[in-house]
Amino acid sequence: MDPKTWRYASRRSDDATVRGGLREQAAERRRFGYRRLQILLDREGLVMNHKKLFRLYREEGLSVRKHGGRKRAMGTRSPMMLPDGPNQRWSLDFVSDALNNGRRFRVLTVVDDYTRECLALVADTSLSGERLGRELDRIGEQRGFPMMIVRDNRTEMTSNAIEA
Repeated sequence: MDPKTWRYASRRSDDATVRGGLREQAAERRRFGYRRLQILLDREGLVMNHKKLFRLYREEGLSVRKHGGRKRAMGTRSPMMLPDGPNQRWSLDFVSDALNNGRRFRVLTVVDDYTRECLALVADTSLSGERLGRELDRIGEQRGFPMMIVRDNRTEMTSNAIEA
């Protein structure tokens, strides 16, 4: 073994003052990462390289608290009942496309889930909630109203006219 390796004595300072200041600032400002804490430490006169500060930051076990994920519905979900006759459940959805000139249009699709029959296709450049309600009423008068209407959880059908 080379004598230089077993006689080596580290010349690195213990950095106790920097560690203490870092811990103190991080406890006071929990949403600050190591870069923003470095600015505060520089103001106090504890100037150092960002790589060394990051190493100390990680050794102290500091990190910015992560925000929680999206809140989802709690509880057990029961599977949706399958319809056993026509007009029990309708599915609504929008499909969209663009014309040659770049103008967008949307098509409302209404499908009977039991018969897989397309009850309506309503195409327009703008489909309001009132228009959607009128179309559903028109289909309901012709065929009878369903016991249930299902749709996906996107935001396109959240207008007050639809929910009412």
